[in-house]
Amino acid sequence: MPGAHTAVVAGHLCLDMIPTLEVGGEKKTFATMFRPSSLTVIGPVILSTGGPVSNTGLALHKLGISTQLMGKVGDDPFGQIVLRIIASYDPHLVDGMVVDSSVSTSYTIVISPPDVDRFFLHYPGANDTFGADDVRYDVVAQASLFHFGYPPIMRLMHTDDGVQLTEVFRRAKQTGVTTSLDMSVPDPSSEAGRADWRKILKATMPFVDVFLPSIEEMLFMVRRETYDALSRQAGPNSDILPLITPEILSDLSRELLDWGGKVIGLKLGHRGFYVRTADEATLKEMGRACPSNLSAWASQEMWIPCFKVKVVGTAGSGDSTIAGFLAALLRNMELVDAVIAAVAVGACNVEAADTLSGVRSWEETWQRVASGWAHHELRLSAPGWEFDEQHQLWRRGR
Repeated sequence: MPGAHTAVVAGHLCLDMIPTLEVGGEKKTFATMFRPSSLTVIGPVILSTGGPVSNTGLALHKLGISTQLMGKVGDDPFGQIVLRIIASYDPHLVDGMVVDSSVSTSYTIVISPPDVDRFFLHYPGANDTFGADDVRYDVVAQASLFHFGYPPIMRLMHTDDGVQLTEVFRRAKQTGVTTSLDMSVPDPSSEAGRADWRKILKATMPFVDVFLPSIEEMLFMVRRETYDALSRQAGPNSDILPLITPEILSDLSRELLDWGGKVIGLKLGHRGFYVRTADEATLKEMGRACPSNLSAWASQEMWIPCFKVKVVGTAGSGDSTIAGFLAALLRNMELVDAVIAAVAVGACNVEAADTLSGVRSWEETWQRVASGWAHHELRLSAPGWEFDEQHQLWRRGR
């Protein structure tokens, strides 16, 4: 692998502030906390970094991948905290960070009372000013992989029909690196929610090698009628994942491949991970992290269920799933091993409440897989799909 930094992870980064809502054994409820003119005593605040630069980047670091982080913070106290937290993992991780004295660092206040779903108070800050010129392409040129995450909550990445996002990937791809992109679900009432994501992705996908969004994100962005129909069928505040069929995944992934993607991975939450790949001739254009055994990657379609674990928290599980997949790609493993790695790292993640402490080393993770770690059951009834008993996943014939 060329250069000192095997992976560069760029995009959204913020400071997460999580107040402890339990004092003296008493858990603070929503009603007792939010009363006009009242003062509620709570516990200490937990500070951590959030967003894919932190979640995916630091997970790759824990998995043994030499990684450079490339987010943007202000020259303010919150920015100093973000840099200090990241540097605590390895001082060189902050070398590619952008510190801009004209903006304020993004932060999120996470409120998690015991009686209602958790909610977030988010300030976009520096993320809204991150543009194509904030990426250090000289560093990208020395890496094997460039991963970018969460453009829907970075204003310059989706305004003007996403010209800045397309420019980021066009310039990155020119360096010969393998490119990877992750998304997030925008607020439907926001500017990002009203953006023409079909147009943005059609322009950007020719420069994207590995595309790793969630199924909810893609249905919302490019199949809104299907998303709305499934939401109505599921009912208010219900999960659409049980309604996702192989036909929906195959049809959607085919369109994304037609737009220029080479490896399409769709995160399916508790239902696992789906992947579809282009033909061998197309995969040859993947850049420096291109697998050497292309025949084992080309024209494949797989759906793997999650490993069985006790779920403590799901924060960052999607980002960790991505880290597992990309770590296997960077180790030149075959596709079937990459999808196993994806759900394995994701499963380890949810065994802890925060975004990173559940992630184990690469060696520990694979020892767990090799020990006979059981999967959840996934039943499919669709033409052409067969269960691979050896790898505990479903495949669709070529």
